[in-house]
Amino acid sequence: MTVSSAAPLLPSISSGAPTSLARAWLWLGVLALIGSGLLAVLLVLSRTPGIQDVFPLKDLFRAALVVHVDLSVAVWFMAFAAVIWSALGGPGLAWLGWSGFALAALGTALMTVSPFFPGAEPVLNNYIPVLKQPLFFTALLTFGAGMSLTVLRALVTTWPQRFLGEPLRLGAFLGAFAAFLALAAFYWSWALVPVVEGTIYYEVLFWGGGHTLQFQHALLMVVAWLWIAGHLGRPSAASPRAVSVLFLVGALPLLVVPAIYLLLPVGSLPHVEVFAKLMEWGHPYMAPLIVLGAWSLWGVRGLPAAPAKSALVASFSLFALGGVLGYMIHGVNVVIPAHYHGSTVGVTLAFMGLAYALLPSLGFDRPQGRMALWQPYVYGGGQLIHVLGLAWSGGYGVQRKVAGAEQMLTTLPQKIGMGMMGLGGLIAVIGGLMFVLVCLRAMSRRRQR
Repeated sequence: MTVSSAAPLLPSISSGAPTSLARAWLWLGVLALIGSGLLAVLLVLSRTPGIQDVFPLKDLFRAALVVHVDLSVAVWFMAFAAVIWSALGGPGLAWLGWSGFALAALGTALMTVSPFFPGAEPVLNNYIPVLKQPLFFTALLTFGAGMSLTVLRALVTTWPQRFLGEPLRLGAFLGAFAAFLALAAFYWSWALVPVVEGTIYYEVLFWGGGHTLQFQHALLMVVAWLWIAGHLGRPSAASPRAVSVLFLVGALPLLVVPAIYLLLPVGSLPHVEVFAKLMEWGHPYMAPLIVLGAWSLWGVRGLPAAPAKSALVASFSLFALGGVLGYMIHGVNVVIPAHYHGSTVGVTLAFMGLAYALLPSLGFDRPQGRMALWQPYVYGGGQLIHVLGLAWSGGYGVQRKVAGAEQMLTTLPQKIGMGMMGLGGLIAVIGGLMFVLVCLRAMSRRRQR
């Protein structure tokens, strides 16, 4: 990876393994979104007033929700993280990179077909919901093994040659460090948490690692923001050293993760509570990076319309909304999914925008046409309506992780809110489909010279 002297925050991707691996991981991420989008249609229909009574989708809702979340969050986020690590990393250890990709792709394929096999009992725990079924667990372990190899390679290949002089590469390395700690937390919990029946076992199993992964997503989202701004010709006015220091500050709370596992019994109430506090107290360390993202957004305001610019605007808006809603959570209701939908959609849109920016560098055609230009606004606008509908309904007591008649929509405000949720969800599905179509169109053609 080299850094242009004219635009010190805009990296170029080396040929060979960095480009080839980035291309492969982008394909896997897009395919995961296709599967997730198809399942999202069933999820939205199963919770939309009127439709939910015509089609008895309640039983399918839970199994579809598990695979939808795992494909759209776990697989898509980790696959695109691997795109960033591959693109910003050096060419070394290519065999390790390809081994990790092969295992992750196999795990994704097995996960996608697992609901069609007998005994797929859904468990709707946080972060990585599961199907209590041997094939699904095999898929999850295979995917986890692939990501472990990928993260190990990323830790080696993304280490900055100039520690405070290559901020995007440092941000990618810190994201890989967060992923390493998250995977270690998953394995540590798996080894020490006693197996019990019910949701609580899987809740505790993925609790520590799931909280840690949030730092990876946030760090890489800012990497995407700054990369997009540089791609648009507006690299950050802050010096590379200053940006690097802000990345280090944002990652500082990660040092607490090993201490929590060493000092508190895994699965105990204090262990669970301290990780919740880590989110509350740790994420404000990201605030300077978020301000830097806002500065970049301001810098591109006068530029001509472009798909990557649309994604940057939509990403920052949804992520900011999700952050605000996080401070409005009271009780167990749909304000909680409103919060994390806003935040995770902000990350997703950042990755979508960076995908648009990277397509030509990876040897594909440029994203073209009005569909590419409007896709982030359609997807982001639909998610905005979806999130506001959930937040509105949560204020009237609608519970999370239920569907159909179990929602007990008895008042007009509840029905209006969940109707907004359904409408926004359908619009977002269309926006997601538009992203897939734009990518498939560009990825099916070689770059025009």
